[in-house]
Amino acid sequence: MIGIIGILVIFLMVFGGYLAAGGKLGIILKSLPFEMMMIGGAATGAFLLSNDMSSVKHTIKDLGKVFKGPKWKQEDYRNLLCLLFEILRLAKQNPVAVEEHIENPSESSIFQKYPKILSDTEAVALISDTMRSASMNYDDPHQVEEVLEKRMDASLHHAMHSSHALQTVADGLPALGIVAAVLGVIKTMASIDQPPEILGKMIGGALVGTFLGVFLAYGLVGPFAAKVKAVVEEDAHFYQLIREVLVANLHNHATNICIEVGRQNTPSHCRPSFVDLEDALKALKQDAA
Repeated sequence: MIGIIGILVIFLMVFGGYLAAGGKLGIILKSLPFEMMMIGGAATGAFLLSNDMSSVKHTIKDLGKVFKGPKWKQEDYRNLLCLLFEILRLAKQNPVAVEEHIENPSESSIFQKYPKILSDTEAVALISDTMRSASMNYDDPHQVEEVLEKRMDASLHHAMHSSHALQTVADGLPALGIVAAVLGVIKTMASIDQPPEILGKMIGGALVGTFLGVFLAYGLVGPFAAKVKAVVEEDAHFYQLIREVLVANLHNHATNICIEVGRQNTPSHCRPSFVDLEDALKALKQDAA
């Protein structure tokens, strides 16, 4: 919703201010289809040229994040901490019993309690792979933390590609607007024998290209790139929480301490309160009993 409001404010302030100052939309509307064809078409072609098909699909899909916002909400962070609590508690009580949960998460009675987390392959893989490594005595906390850090850096780098691709398009749009404007000037010079009122409209139409390139770059595509980046970075905290809890477990801390480490590393606006989390964990203990 906030994304739609932002777009409406941009258009209202720019074109509303133009009209309030006595501007006329006629020349803009007349030139817009042709200028958009040149600028938008060239930007789209450059985008396709500089990315492979998987990156193109990924970027188009990520545009939805501008309007949907982060995937993980406060409830999801609480559920993740509860899931990790159950897995770690079982691993300490019965290391053999936990294997069926990490080897086949889709059939796990623990994972199935949290369908949204279960549907995220990266989160499930992080938990399963790290717990599997610990069961193989690959339990040096510092080494595991380094491996997880590299893995998450690689995932974040891949997830950021959409933002980088959009920002590249935004950076090129003003120059493409100038190209369209120059073409408009060339067209005007070819009609230099026309009356001033006609030449004025032709020059105005040419300047629409410069306006459109700058407007699209800084009013739409650039903010889209910034929003996608912000959402990706915020969602990355979800996976960092998994790392913090599992590394704390490898340091042989008590399960409750590991979960509190994770809670403290949760972003403040998504962090469940101590009492809220404690109540959720008590409910899990009562169900298990």
